[in-house]
Amino acid sequence: MKKLFVQYSNIYMATCVLHYLLVAFLIAISYNIDAASAGITRHYQFDIQLKNITRLCKTKTIVTVNGKFPGPKVTAREGDNLQIKVVNHVSNNISIHWHGIRQLRSGWADGPSYVTQCPIRTGQSYVYNFTVTGQRGTLWWHAHIQWMRATVYGPLIILPKLHQSYPFPKPYKQVPIIFGEWFNADPQAVLQQALQTGGGPNASDAHTFNGLPGPLYNCSTKDTYKLMVKPGKTYLLRLINAALNDELFFTIANHTLTVVEADASYVKPFQTNIVLLGPGQTTNVLLKTKPSNPNATFYMLARPYFTSQGTIDNTTVAGILQYEPHSKSSKNLSIIKPSLPPINSTSYAANFTKMFRSLASSTFPANVPKSVDKKYFFTVGLGTNPCPKNQTCQGPTNTTKFAASINNVSFILPNKTSLLQSYFTGKSKSVFMTDFPSAPIFPFNYTGTPPNNTMVSRGTKVVVLKYNTTVELVLQGTSILGIEAHPIHLHGFNFYVVGQGFGNFNPASDPKQYNLVDPVERNTINVPSGGWVAIRFLADNPGVWLMHCHIEIHLSWGLTMAWVVLDGDLPNQKLLPPPSDYPKC
Repeated sequence: MKKLFVQYSNIYMATCVLHYLLVAFLIAISYNIDAASAGITRHYQFDIQLKNITRLCKTKTIVTVNGKFPGPKVTAREGDNLQIKVVNHVSNNISIHWHGIRQLRSGWADGPSYVTQCPIRTGQSYVYNFTVTGQRGTLWWHAHIQWMRATVYGPLIILPKLHQSYPFPKPYKQVPIIFGEWFNADPQAVLQQALQTGGGPNASDAHTFNGLPGPLYNCSTKDTYKLMVKPGKTYLLRLINAALNDELFFTIANHTLTVVEADASYVKPFQTNIVLLGPGQTTNVLLKTKPSNPNATFYMLARPYFTSQGTIDNTTVAGILQYEPHSKSSKNLSIIKPSLPPINSTSYAANFTKMFRSLASSTFPANVPKSVDKKYFFTVGLGTNPCPKNQTCQGPTNTTKFAASINNVSFILPNKTSLLQSYFTGKSKSVFMTDFPSAPIFPFNYTGTPPNNTMVSRGTKVVVLKYNTTVELVLQGTSILGIEAHPIHLHGFNFYVVGQGFGNFNPASDPKQYNLVDPVERNTINVPSGGWVAIRFLADNPGVWLMHCHIEIHLSWGLTMAWVVLDGDLPNQKLLPPPSDYPKC
């Protein structure tokens, strides 16, 4: 009996130990999963400083981050917290926008000057503190004050959570390629001249890949971006259009690209030879190299898509795709050149845009609102302001200046506070009005013969939304002073593109064609040249959020507005208070 009791006791103790070890193991796994899900805190420092840069045989001083042009790459994983300290060592005011980051409850870190913060002045610093929630993919950061983003920009790469894979074949290598514009003149001076004279701005002198103009420009063969690849490999190219004013076609000679992501949202893969990106947009493509070394080099080209009047930099940037290992005679390899659509190829632009569909899988669902609480109809386009007395202007007439507007309201930024600060402190009545029109006050044939009166009104007006409101917004292009596309960027949200078309939006018939199954999810969308686009989003992010055309001169002319999203009832539905180092005006 005693032996039996001892044996039973040993078995019981062993079982307890095993149970304890199993529980400890499960707790450890749960902890590791939670830790991986929660992410880590990553610290960066951005020193805003001057740097002498030579391009097109001209040396000039530009504003940079850490002396780099383009600026440094910021890398994080989904779930990580980023704390980026920006220290301003130059005479210009500065602020940085983290383009495409949702900034859930952290609108103080969004970055547009006089909207969510006052700018960081000379000798001051500010820590942008935000968490990447529910996002992964290619985004970017850039200055958001005047035209400072001409040289102050860089990639923001969000990797999937640890142990999570891509919904496409794992690439051999990942390569950011940033499209930009180079001005021999000071971009700030270009802007000020345009605003003073009322005319269009002088065009840039070159387009660039990763800051390099390439061999098609004078004196620039040595400043050529080269992408070295190995045969039989798959590369993930992270394409970012950081150009100020130009939409750009992109292609690589004799190579097919597979589009897998847009604006950090996965899409159903599709193949193309030519990609189109508006300013502010990002696109991830897979490049599968040839199985063996082709003993040739291949041009990568980008040049503008443009349908309106006015001056534009209609030049082509070239980079080189080269296979390795290469022989000693590689200097004599032939260069294969691709072709691109005509500059005004709206048909190609429309067909390409329609190819984008959300992945809409169980892991990455398309949570498009099926019903909406609020509907808005906004016209977007150009207009005019009167020329000051005793001044001859260079606008559409010598008595008018170019302007731009949404629903005929040309936006005026405050200059003594930010919209968000005034809202948070309850002092907004003297800063902005809440009567932004939900539709044009005077309807007209938007894409037909323009009205005789093209004058815009001016003001600081917003739309106020209750928390969790579902919104449908139709953005209608106009023909006033020319028909052109407008890449519209919404801060603080992603949205679903449920419909688009040419001509005037028809509220009776067009919604019947909406895609509510797998519409593409974006943060920046092109309003088609001579057409309209319909988007839906859920207003689940309290704060003040800018929405504007990402063609920089249009933003400067006033093609912008703001949404104020009120706090919800629960604690996790309320805007957090501002940080202690929040920049004051």
